[in-house]
Amino acid sequence: MSKPGIREIARIANVSPGTVDRALHGRKGITEETRRRILAIAGSIGYSPDLAARALSTRRAPVLVGVSIPREIRYYFDQLLAGIMSEAGRFDRLGVKVLYSPMERLGQDDVQKASELLSRRVDALILTPGDPQALTPVIDEAESRGVRVICVDTDAPSSRRSTAVCVNPEVCGRLAAELLASYLPEGSGAAVITGMLEVEDHAKKTAGFQAMYVGNGGGAVQVIEAHEDEDEAFQKCFALLSRNPIAGIYVNTVNCLPVCRAIGAAGLAGKVKLITTDLFREMAVFFEKGVIAASIHGRPFAQGEIAVRLALDHLLNGRPLPRESLLMPHVVMRSNLRHFLDAMEPAAHRRSAAEAFGGRQL
Repeated sequence: MSKPGIREIARIANVSPGTVDRALHGRKGITEETRRRILAIAGSIGYSPDLAARALSTRRAPVLVGVSIPREIRYYFDQLLAGIMSEAGRFDRLGVKVLYSPMERLGQDDVQKASELLSRRVDALILTPGDPQALTPVIDEAESRGVRVICVDTDAPSSRRSTAVCVNPEVCGRLAAELLASYLPEGSGAAVITGMLEVEDHAKKTAGFQAMYVGNGGGAVQVIEAHEDEDEAFQKCFALLSRNPIAGIYVNTVNCLPVCRAIGAAGLAGKVKLITTDLFREMAVFFEKGVIAASIHGRPFAQGEIAVRLALDHLLNGRPLPRESLLMPHVVMRSNLRHFLDAMEPAAHRRSAAEAFGGRQL
């Protein structure tokens, strides 16, 4: 049965659905003038052909996608994995398989995990480079073998990776700074709690925040690396607040709960303005108590979907990969928190269903 979109194009063009199908897929049997007219109509009504159906029609060989992203911190990376598995599940009937080999933490064993996946003769690699310098030789080797490498959530810009999918880190940092500066008196000091500055995402968010905060009349900005460790984040934040009660904090990694707890333990709930990066159910109570003023959410589910979509569209349909795909973040505050949390629920179900299609963990 033809897609409704094809029927609509056929009606407008006064041709058969089969003619529309030939025009959309570059097949013979129609004139070039008819093809151009049909493509123009398709573009005018915003028609977008289904990627899986197009790939199926070409009868190309199945592909194997290797995925290595952190397991912790689960609040964020579970959503990233859900997006990957959900999109990959759409291609089950093509024989597309996912090999999932997670790192325990960002930057931990990412070289080993990527190398293991490469040895499995995957067609594409989706990686989160926690140690981009160490990972670059593996990425370059993969690309030299024709294995397309997609960096997701953060980048390895010095490597030969094919593309990167992430929320725009500089925009995230600047948004956080602009929000925080609007809450605080001019000249107020602030702190950035980050993971590791060797991580491209963390470094760019921090730099973006510093430039924008000072430019908006803010005071000195202290930067603290917590290495994605909950205990370290709590201890360092509590020590900072104890010796120098600052007015605002920006947590630009996926590790906000220990910072929330440190603010509470220091007796500063509601007094220190906190901008975060996460979005998950356990954060709701801190929004309600006024501990979290806003979250610059990195949309991990969408990142995972897009990474897989780009990889498979390239491998199955030959579409060129963009140099990068930068998403705009969502600003979440108490007024719209429930909307975003409710929207996340179907994603968890989609992940469970998608995992059944054959994604395997090494």
